[in-house]
Formats: sequence, C-alpha cells, structure tokens
Amino acid sequence: MVGGFFGAIADDFTGATDLAGLLARSGQPVSLRMGVPEGGDAGAFEVIALKIRTVPVDQAVAQVLAAVDWLQARGVQRFFWKYCSTFDSTDRGNIGPVAEAIMERLDVRQTIYCPAFPENGRSVFMGNLFVGQQPLAESPMKDHPLTPMRDSNLMRLLRPQVSGDLALIDRLTVAQGPEALRAALDATDAAHVIVDAVADDDLRVIAAACRDDVLMTGGSAVAMPLPGLYGAAGLVDAVARVGFDLPQGPALVLSGSCSAMTQRQVAAYAACNPCYHLDPLALDRDGVQPVIDWLAAQQGAPLVSATASPDAVRAAQDALGRARAGQLVEDTLVAIAVSQRELGVRRFVVAGGETSGAVTQALGVTRLDVGPEIAPGVPWCAADSDGVRVALALKSGNFGAADFFARALA
Repeated sequence: MVGGFFGAIADDFTGATDLAGLLARSGQPVSLRMGVPEGGDAGAFEVIALKIRTVPVDQAVAQVLAAVDWLQARGVQRFFWKYCSTFDSTDRGNIGPVAEAIMERLDVRQTIYCPAFPENGRSVFMGNLFVGQQPLAESPMKDHPLTPMRDSNLMRLLRPQVSGDLALIDRLTVAQGPEALRAALDATDAAHVIVDAVADDDLRVIAAACRDDVLMTGGSAVAMPLPGLYGAAGLVDAVARVGFDLPQGPALVLSGSCSAMTQRQVAAYAACNPCYHLDPLALDRDGVQPVIDWLAAQQGAPLVSATASPDAVRAAQDALGRARAGQLVEDTLVAIAVSQRELGVRRFVVAGGETSGAVTQALGVTRLDVGPEIAPGVPWCAADSDGVRVALALKSGNFGAADFFARALA
C-alpha cells in the first residue's frame, strides 16, 4: 500500500494543524490525521497529530513509533518530528527521546533541531531560543503550568534528554547558504545538531540543505519550504491548488490556554461578546450544568474560557492538586463541545494544545481537511463529527494577534 512521500508526526493537535497549514501554503493537498490511523491509504503529504507532549516518555515513544510504522508501510520516504516552537518539554523529554527512537527505527545517524518560527516571533541565535525579543526563560513560557521553560539554551535543554552527542551550527554558517550548511552537517559526528535561524531566509537555507534527509525535527516553519523543494526536484507531482468548503453555522469559542497571548485574546473578545470564565473550584463543587444552562441563554458566538493568570492557576492547583484542577477544566470543555454540537454548533475555535486535543478526540474527529490560514500557523479545518460536518480552528496558545477570535469568526 503506497502513495505517501512526506510524513510528519506532531506532539499535539494545534502543532499538527500549524504544520499542516504551512505545508498547505504550497498548494499541495495535506491530510491531517488525529491519532494513528487504522489502515487506509496515504496522500503525498500526511500529518499525524498525537497528544503526547506531557505523557510519560515510554507512552510517547510507543505512539510515535506506531505512527512511523503506518507511514513507512505507505511508502513515506521523508519524516518530520514536529514539536512546539517554544521547545515545550522537561528534562525527561519528550522531544529528545522521541527523536532518538525515530532515528533508531529509520536507521538515521543524524538529525537537526530547529524550533524557529520567525513569522510568529520565535528565533534561535547561537543556540538560544527567543520569543520576540525575550530569551525563552524570560518570556511568559517560564510560568507554563505543564512545561515551565526556565532555560533558553537549546543545547542545555536537549542534553539531558538524549544519549548521543550534540552540536550547534550557528547562523554565521547558515548565512553562507545551503552548501555551507550541508558541509557543516556532514563534517560533524554529532547525532543531534541544533541549527540557528532568525529569519525566513534561514529556514529556506536549512530546508534546502536537509531536503534529502530522511528525518528532520523542528517547529512547523522549517518544514514549510519542503513541498516546493520536493516538487522542484521531481520527488512529488505538481498539483493544482485544491478548493476548500468551510462548514457554516453557529459558532463557539473554547479557551483552555493560559498563555499571555491567549489572555489578551480572551480579554479582547470578552469585551464585546458573552463570556463564561471557568473556575476549577466551582466546577469541583457544581459540575458542568451551570455552564450548559448559561450557554442556552446566549446569542451569537459565546466564549467559554479557563484562561487565567499564573497566580490563579497556581491557587487552583494548590487547592485541588495539579492533576485534578487540569482534568476538571479539560472534562468541562469536552462536555461543552459535545453538547453544543448536538444543539447545532458547527464552528469551533479552540485555544490551547491540550484543550484542542481533548476536544477533537471527544468530537470523534479522525481526519481533517486543511483550509486557509486565519493567522500564521492557524488554519481553518473541516471534519466529520458524528455524522455532521464541522469547522475547527485549533490555536496554539501563543499564536495569533489580540483580535484572533473575532477574526476567525469573521
């Protein structure tokens, strides 16, 4: 069973839609799968979304290798391991252990790491990751409730996660072009090579230098040039740009992210639209029914938000426990999504990687058709959900401008 050429595996659902949207800019049809498929054929460009960013390492590795096996069985020749552009992980993983497991399965000696996404303010310089003008460890990511990023240096972040040697190729080499970068990669014996990128031109250089690599890893942006490079080399067929029909109908916004940008987006949207702010302590006491009752009385496109400040998140975690507080919110947003679909909602805008994964799974979505981008890395997608066609916009917490929710629904 063949048909595939490029197969990507993403560690969360928003990251997968981010990557699929950037690949689709090429005009190539992109198939986005939610979880490892069961059988079926593959298109030339496949993206498999997993929900493994914070699960135990052995579980993450097992799911990724199942995805690799599915892709290999369908003729895929180029693989991409996609993680967040802010390198969300802990000392245990999961970025490094998954990369090494894929390398072993594919018999790959070396791979690169490049989480840069300049269009969204993520850059890597001298091995250090920046969010805008701030080092990662000084950005709001230092207070992430699941993966607090307290170091900006990718060499130090990756070192405890892998067993192989590390190397850095800085921007001085990248600026010399694909041939110089390829020579530098071939000259090092390191298995894990971090590559600087501060601008889109750097990403094009990296993609060109690594076009023939069996495995690349990074954020979504370094993969964006690949369809064009593959087409120019005759590795994939050129195709006419495909059309996209966006399902229409009532809309709902769900926000589980607590990122600084999502906090701004929630505030901007709530200023002009009905908004219900979820309190984990109230959910523990009263359950989801008060939220369902509130939604029944709303007009337009209401917002249900668990977005809160780091201090509020910590207070809820202290009172209920980290796992309990997070599970209450996730279960509530899932129950709301399913109940509102049954009542006729057909467009869902979801903020936050963990929330997007939980909602998409609860809606029974297994495959998404990728449409136009609302903002860089955030496309509208269409999918079948329990016999009806729905539209989904799955937004990583830090992506989009302050008016993202209103722009999406416009």
